[in-house]
Amino acid sequence: MTLPFKFNADGLIPVIVQDAGTNEVLMMAWANQEAYDLMLKTGRTHFWSRSRKRLWMKGEESGHVQDIVSIQTDCDSDTLLVRVKQTGNACHLERPSCFGDALYGDLERTAAIVPELRRVIRDRKENPKEGSYTNQLLSNEDKVLKKVVEEAGELAIAGKGSDRQSQIWEAADLIYHQMVLFEYLDLPMDEVFKKLSERHRGVRR
Repeated sequence: MTLPFKFNADGLIPVIVQDAGTNEVLMMAWANQEAYDLMLKTGRTHFWSRSRKRLWMKGEESGHVQDIVSIQTDCDSDTLLVRVKQTGNACHLERPSCFGDALYGDLERTAAIVPELRRVIRDRKENPKEGSYTNQLLSNEDKVLKKVVEEAGELAIAGKGSDRQSQIWEAADLIYHQMVLFEYLDLPMDEVFKKLSERHRGVRR
């Protein structure tokens, strides 16, 4: 069978692993033909260790397995992008992602805050913290529902004006409260994304 991608001279291809729910880049590793075949067979990520000279499955020791959602190749057919549902942390240093401190610039103006905020909200749900505003929302159905309506209204009102800082403030408020509501509802975001994809395909252009 002809593969839709190519291995390098060492019989390897770089694999970028990304969280399917948040698009957070989790790690990078290498795969050979056998590792790729195992990914298709088991539905979990497998790689080739260049230092240990052997195959390994992500999470085989830690239990932090990666269930594959999709596999894509890039335009040059020499790199794979694997989207996964991650159990536990992806990094062996017990971090969510192997990509840590910024070497240039900063992350404050990027979407990196979204998965981080999601983890905090989920942690508050699983490990309530006294005095936490997030826990106040999660423990009060009326409050968590009303806050989304309230923040959406405030953003709409700000949108009628020209105060950019007010619009930014209200947009951030709405995103946070929506995320808390999603966690409260235990909303299956993969199903939400699926519905968006279906609607996108059905839009007349």
